[in-house]
Order: sequence, then structure tokens, then C-alpha cells
Amino acid sequence: MADRFTRPALRPAPTTKPNQNRPSPRPAPMAVARLVAAPSPLPAAARRSPSALRLAFAPLPARWVTWVVPSRVASDDRAGAVVGEPEPDEAARRAVAERAARKQSERRTYLVAAVMSSLGITSMAAAAVYYRFAWQMEVPLPPSRARIYSKIKIPSLADSGVVDQGGEIPVTEMFGTFALSVGAAVGMEFWARWAHRALWHASLWHMHESHHRPRDGPFELNDVFAIINAVPAMSLLACGFFNRGIVPGLCFGAGLGITLFGMAYMFVHDGLVHRRFPVGPIANVPYFRRVAAAHQIHHMDKFEGVPYGLFLGPKELEEVGGSEELEKEIKRRIKRKETLDAVQ
Repeated sequence: MADRFTRPALRPAPTTKPNQNRPSPRPAPMAVARLVAAPSPLPAAARRSPSALRLAFAPLPARWVTWVVPSRVASDDRAGAVVGEPEPDEAARRAVAERAARKQSERRTYLVAAVMSSLGITSMAAAAVYYRFAWQMEVPLPPSRARIYSKIKIPSLADSGVVDQGGEIPVTEMFGTFALSVGAAVGMEFWARWAHRALWHASLWHMHESHHRPRDGPFELNDVFAIINAVPAMSLLACGFFNRGIVPGLCFGAGLGITLFGMAYMFVHDGLVHRRFPVGPIANVPYFRRVAAAHQIHHMDKFEGVPYGLFLGPKELEEVGGSEELEKEIKRRIKRKETLDAVQ
């Protein structure tokens, strides 16, 4: 029994001498010790068969591989979920949500600016129209009537001297004011069409180009044109408000018409067409749908930029043979609106 548990003995391996007849390109290898196994301490019945020894170096069973690999992959997945990058689907959803929130903030900002400016301009225009025509109906008070007003404790009326409402109504001046208001509003459509083609898409393209690119923020450089158009409108209104006569009345009407066109342009162009703020029931008006679709075709540049106008844009498209494309765009916009309403 003592012989069966002896340690393996080290036996030196024989050395190979180089051939003396021909030179060797490299030195002779050194002697290497080789282990020689002693008899196995196990009984003969427990020893492995030769076939078992041959299978010791066979590939791992499929059962072992399928048990190890999923465990490692699962641990890697759990680690990635904690410290790794977000999944592509989650990152895409997050990007879409951030973009929607940014667009909503931009629309809200522009909506506040549009409502405040519209209310301010509307209230100022209404007050100007009221006081303008109330002033036209006033006549200077004679000194005797002014003294009577002072005796009955109405000093403000007596001091003004022009508050008697018994004057003759200036029908001609009032008619000229209203007529030029309508004429200026219609004329602004043709002016905008010409300026859009000859100026904005030519020498002023460096400013108008911001309107044909994706907008980054609530405002764009093209909004400066609205301020430029407001300068003559305010000047004409001031001239007509602080002066009497037929000419100041016509100036007042022209300024009023430009103001009305600018407000309508903002709601239809910025709100309905480009969705910079919600416009409510305006989007359901059939003719405004045609106007919005026609202006969208202008941004597609399918008919050399036509239409350049806004409210008469559908008529411009009909003149160049774009009626079929206009109907297709109207259907696309209606379908898109229905899809957005269903999502919301």
C-alpha cells in the first residue's frame, strides 16, 4: 500500500545532440524535465476507461453552455440597465417628448405676444375711431353757452369749449374714412404679393430666408416685416386722429385698413398656416383652409414660388394650373389635423 501513494518521480528526458556534420542555425535545445505519472492510487474498478479519457478534451455539452451564457448575458443586461446608456426606443421617446415640449413653449410664447399685441392694437384702434368721430360731431361753444355750463358746475365742459354734441355730422368725411379702410385692407393684399416676389425673395432674402427654414425659437428674423408695416399704419392713424378735414379722415381710414389687414394676416398666416399658436374655429372655415393650403404650396416651391399673396393665393394657383395640387394639399391638411386630434 505504501507503494501506491508514492509521489511522481522526475526523470530527466534524453537530450538530442546536434548533427556534427552540418551546422545548426540555432543552438541545441536544453534538456526539459518531464513528469512521469506513478501508478494511480485508485482501485482498478474506479479508474476511467480509455474512452472517458478521450472525452475529457471534448467540447462542453450544450447543456453546460446554455446554462452559463444566459446567466452572464442577464447580468450584463442588468448592469447596463443601471449604469449604461438608455435603450434606443426610450431615447427616441424622450427626444420626441422634449421636442414637443419645446414646440409647446414656443407656441405659448408667441401666443402671448400675439394676444397682447392684438388686444392692444384693437383697443387703441377702437378708441381712436370712437374719439375721432365723436370729435368730428363737436362744434365750438359760443361764450354764452360756456358761461351757462360754468354756472351749473360743469367746468370741464366749459373749459373745453368743444363738447356741444349738436354739430352737423360730417357724412363725407366719415364715408371717406370707412371706404379707405376697406380699400387699404384689400390693397395691402396686392402690395404684399408684389413685395413678397420683388423684395422678400430678392434683395431682402437674407431676412425672409428665416421664414423658409425650420424655426429655432418662438420668433424669427422675418417677423421684422410686421414691425416695418406697422410704422406707416401708426403714422397715418396719428395724422388722421389729431387733425380735422377730409384728408386727415382719409389718412385715418388708410391706417385703419392696414391695421386690420395686419391682424388678419397674423391670425391666418402665423396661426392657421404655420401653427405658431392655436386659432380655434378659424381652422374650420372652408375658404381659410384653401388659403392655408395655397400658402403651404408656396413653401414647397412647386410653381416657381406661386402664390406670393395670402388671401388671394388660391386664385393665383388657379391661374398657373395648380388647382389639382391645391385640392391634394387640402386633403392632406385635413387628414393631418384629424390624426393630431386623435392623438391628443
